Amino acid sequence: MTAAELNPSAAAAAPAAPGEVVVSVRGLTKVFKDFWNRPKARAVDNVDFEVRRGEVFGLLGPNGSGKSTTVKLLLGLLYPTKGHIEVFGHSPRHVSTKARIGYLPEESYLYRYLNSRETLDFFGNLFQLSKGERDSRSEQLLDMVGLGQTRTRAIGEFSKGMQRRIGLAQALINDPDLVILDEPTAGLDPIGCREVKDLIVALARRGKTVILSSHLLSDVEDVCDRVVIYYGGKIQAAGTLKELLAKPDSLRITTPVLPRETLERVLATIKQDAIAGEVRVDNPTQNLESYFLDVVQKARAAQETSGAQSGARVAAYLRGNETAAVTGQSNKVLDRLAAPLPAVPAPATTSLPAAGPAVDNQKLAALAKPAEPSPAVPAAAPAPAPKAADLAKADEKLSSLLGKPKA
Repeated sequence: MTAAELNPSAAAAAPAAPGEVVVSVRGLTKVFKDFWNRPKARAVDNVDFEVRRGEVFGLLGPNGSGKSTTVKLLLGLLYPTKGHIEVFGHSPRHVSTKARIGYLPEESYLYRYLNSRETLDFFGNLFQLSKGERDSRSEQLLDMVGLGQTRTRAIGEFSKGMQRRIGLAQALINDPDLVILDEPTAGLDPIGCREVKDLIVALARRGKTVILSSHLLSDVEDVCDRVVIYYGGKIQAAGTLKELLAKPDSLRITTPVLPRETLERVLATIKQDAIAGEVRVDNPTQNLESYFLDVVQKARAAQETSGAQSGARVAAYLRGNETAAVTGQSNKVLDRLAAPLPAVPAPATTSLPAAGPAVDNQKLAALAKPAEPSPAVPAAAPAPAPKAADLAKADEKLSSLLGKPKA
C-alpha cells in the first residue's frame, strides 16, 4: 500500500508533478430544475476537458453559455447532474483539495467595514496561517496589487477596480496550486490589466495552474495556452491559440525595410506563383494596449504624478460656464434651473387718503327728520246687497240640486 493510500490528505497536499493533470472533466452535465423537479435549463451539456499543471486555461463564451456554472462545479459549489470531476485526483468537495484552490469570483463579496490589511488577515486565518505568515503575505500582496498606501481604508470606500485588486490578493493569500479567476480585469485600468496578466504568466511559470474566464478576448490571447469556447452549454471549439487562430491559407513575411527596387523584385517573384489571391505589403502594427503602456511609461519618466490621472475633462453639459447646443432648445434645462431668480420689483408706494368719518353727516341728518304722514288710502266700496229676485233664483236652483220639492 502506498503512502497516498495510507494518508489521502497528505496526497492531496503534495505538489502536482510537471505535466500532471490537475483538473479532469468527463461528461459533465448540469441541468437546473424548477420547483416541480422539471428540467428548466441545461447549463452544461456533456463537457470534456483536462487542465495540466503550469497551464493557463481559458473558458470563453457569451453570457449564459455555461462558463460560470462550470467554475462553480469545479469549486464544489454545485452538484453535477451527470458526469465526473476530479481536482488534484479528488472530488471538488474534498476539504484538503479546497485548501489548494484560490478563487476570485466575478463580483468581489468582501466585508465593507474591514480595511485592506484586516481583509487579508481574515482570509489568511481561514487557512490557519500563523500570525507572522499572515502579516508577511499581506504586506507582499498589498504591494503587489498596488494597494500598499490604502492599508487603513475600509473596503466599502474602494472603487470597483480597487476591489478587484484586493479580491485578487485574497485569492492568493493561501499560495494556491490552482487559481480560478472569473473576469479578473473587470473594472481595472489598462496598467492594472497589464499587471494582472503579468502576474498570471508568473504564476504559470512557478508551476501553478490558472483557469481564466473572461469576456476580454485580448486578455485571453495574451496569457492563455489553451482555450475552450462554450455555446449553449457545449464546447464548440478547443485547442491552443496557435491552432485556433492560424490561417493556413495565407502567409505573412516580415522583413526589415527594403529598397524600392528590391521590394519590386520580391513582389514580382511572389506574383508569379501566387496565381489566385491578393498580395499585400504593409507595416506590422502593435495592439493598442502595448502602445498605451509605452506612452505612459515615457510620460512617467518625464514627469511625476500624485495619483492615477486620466486627464479627462468634465463634460461640457455639466460645466456651468459652457453651454451645449440642444436640438429645438435655445437654453439648457440645467442652466435655467441653476440661474438666479429674477428680482421682484417692489410695489410702488401710494399715498392713502386720510380716513374720513365713518358716517355721512348729511345722510344722518336726513334720517333724523320726522317722517311725513303718508296719504290716506281710500277705503274699498262696500259690495251691493243682493236683490230678492236673484235670491229666489238661487234658492230654486239649490232646491233642484238637493231634490227637495218646490215650496
